[in-house]
Amino acid sequence: MINWDDLKHIHVIRKLQQIIGQWFYAEVFFLDERGNVRNYDPYDRQREFKNPLCANLLPKEAGRDWIMNYFRETSDRFSQDKENHMMANGPLGFDKVFISKIELEGEYLGSVVAYCYIENTVPKQDIESVVKKITEKGMDPELFEQAVQKMKALSPSEVKYFFELVELVAQEITTFHTEISKREARIHALSNQLENRYSYDQMIGKSKPMQELYSVLDKIASSEATVLVQGDNGTGKELIARSIHFNSPRKNASFVTVNCSAFNENLLDSELFGHVKGSFTGAIKDKKGLFEAAHNGTLFLDEIGDMTLTMQVKLLRVLQQGTLIPVGGTEERKVEVRVIAATNKDLKAMIEEGTFREDLYYRINVINIQVPCLRDRKEDIPVLVDHFLLKSCKEKEVPLKQITSRAMEKIFDYQWPGNIRELENEMERLVVLSGTEQKVGPELLSPRIRDAVASSGSGGKSMNFKYAGKLRDAMEELEKTMIKEGLRRTKWNKSKLAKELGISRAGLIMKVEKYGLDKRKLREAELAAAAGGNAGNGGDVA
Repeated sequence: MINWDDLKHIHVIRKLQQIIGQWFYAEVFFLDERGNVRNYDPYDRQREFKNPLCANLLPKEAGRDWIMNYFRETSDRFSQDKENHMMANGPLGFDKVFISKIELEGEYLGSVVAYCYIENTVPKQDIESVVKKITEKGMDPELFEQAVQKMKALSPSEVKYFFELVELVAQEITTFHTEISKREARIHALSNQLENRYSYDQMIGKSKPMQELYSVLDKIASSEATVLVQGDNGTGKELIARSIHFNSPRKNASFVTVNCSAFNENLLDSELFGHVKGSFTGAIKDKKGLFEAAHNGTLFLDEIGDMTLTMQVKLLRVLQQGTLIPVGGTEERKVEVRVIAATNKDLKAMIEEGTFREDLYYRINVINIQVPCLRDRKEDIPVLVDHFLLKSCKEKEVPLKQITSRAMEKIFDYQWPGNIRELENEMERLVVLSGTEQKVGPELLSPRIRDAVASSGSGGKSMNFKYAGKLRDAMEELEKTMIKEGLRRTKWNKSKLAKELGISRAGLIMKVEKYGLDKRKLREAELAAAAGGNAGNGGDVA
């Protein structure tokens, strides 16, 4: 929809209205798609009308209603017409009206109405024929006749020029609306990316390693420095690169990505730096490279460790001098790009092996970000599980699923070599396989996860259990250990732990009481144990 209030601030539109008023004594009205006048306030007593008839008719309520109803009826007819403009007789009969459509991609948004003009001097009998109507509407006939006499009769050439100016007003409104729509769409897209996808609080994880990562991202938000993001596959390196870009001063410019391992050397050369027509078979026209596409923005070089030594030399030149030469070209082109590189390889070891240039390493490693593996931040697993379950259930339009405590235990035991990506895929798999079941048990987990041997508990400590004895006692011992470790891991946040274990908070409180796991009681037991140990050592103080 057009923001009609903004039009009064557009200089060219105001200037055109001024010219039409001064040269042709016509008023320009903006009508919306329903025929309502959007640039006229009937209660504005300070407005001066260039058109003598408007000055005589519009201040009176009856005359105003008469003119406005005429505009609505005429606009309604005009909106159905295939023509972009039309000339019509006004409500008085001898007055002429010119209307020009405001359209965007075939959609009728409103019109510009120029009221009114006359083509010749109005005969006296025509004036007398409408005097009775004017009198009935409470207007002074003598003032009306004086207004008609002030009207300027336009010659055919003047009428043509008059029409062109009115159409130009409609075109300017369309152009303004188009530009505003494009700008709003761009702002909306960037806003969604910033707020919903790439802001730090959308990175899932509250663990200490993630908090440290957020702290680094905050510090480099306003920086222009080159960044190297290192971490295993599936840890979210590209998401971090996007976050850096969209929280930086370059956020309104392009963010361009390229996977260096997806191209051979020749193709990557052309992809990054572009090529000129005829430089190789198939080069039928000049092509800009990704560096030029990312000018004033950010270029994300994923898997930079897979780049050949020859390409490393060319990349180093761009980073140091800010210039490049396209494949087959002879002239340098200047680019201004921030580079963020990522790899899952040990670049220092590659330098020792001679497969990665040391000078390039120090050029891209101005700021280093280490992305933690999922196995090093297992306390984030419940939050990630909830997030991916919710996402997958929404996409598939099924009721939200819930992971049972036994299934969650198996998920904790698994080491997740595929990291976040593997976890997301597993949650999507569970949503599909669970069908109509709301609770997801361990039997639906992938065999590699279901049969994984627990190397450590959720808190990082070994959980050893006796295989001898009654099953009930062993189960209670396991339950007690899980709750004890969980309380310490969540810093005694019972609501959070209850959610992780898939039980109610009240149920967890009962079990805490049952096993004597209250924080105060545990502290007293630890102090008592420590005191007993000191006594056994002869009372020595460390």
